[in-house]
Amino acid sequence: MARSRYFSPALFDFLRELRQNNTREWFLANRQRYESQVRDPMLRFIADLGPHLRRMSPHLQADPRPVGGSLFRIHRDTRFSRDKRPYKTMAAAHFRHEAGRDVHAPGFYLHLEPGQVFAGAGLWHPDSVTLATVREAIVAHPSRWRRAVSERPFRKTLSLWGETLKRPPNGYDPDHPLIEDLKRKDFVVHAPLSEAAACAPGFMGRVTEIYQAAAPFVEFLTSAVGLRW
Repeated sequence: MARSRYFSPALFDFLRELRQNNTREWFLANRQRYESQVRDPMLRFIADLGPHLRRMSPHLQADPRPVGGSLFRIHRDTRFSRDKRPYKTMAAAHFRHEAGRDVHAPGFYLHLEPGQVFAGAGLWHPDSVTLATVREAIVAHPSRWRRAVSERPFRKTLSLWGETLKRPPNGYDPDHPLIEDLKRKDFVVHAPLSEAAACAPGFMGRVTEIYQAAAPFVEFLTSAVGLRW
């Protein structure tokens, strides 16, 4: 397992300063810092993660392109938001299925933000058709679903997270043994980490272990929506 050090405290220092100076003028004056301390280390991590993901599934992508790849852009979309701050104050990447068109496809996720570092996996904010498909798969294959979310590495490492309905979805028995899972609007798991862990030489290994623990869960979701694992 690779022991390279990818990130340094400078990444989190930059993001903290950006949080206090979230203007185009400040960012442009510090753009070189962003590229050398945040963007480039993230792209190197993404590139090196690729072989680990392909050992789980040949259909998972880790795309190290600066634009249009796995790395989330630093610019916020403010067109329909009252919050007009131009930049995100975190660094993040999404490693999705090759057939996925956007962040809502099944996949893995990494989030680096001052005070909030975590690795995650799953299906975030699926549309109504996809959500119904996953629920139907849980009902049709309850044993597979239980195995995906109850194996020891999963329980030891991850926790289910995301929005849920207050009441059972229409058409489902309120007394169904998996009703709490059927009420989910997001099928996402996450594992909290720390800034110190992100800056340690074993971070690639730790993230890979988390993704391996989540792989049966992501495999279930991938199959549920009709994609190959």
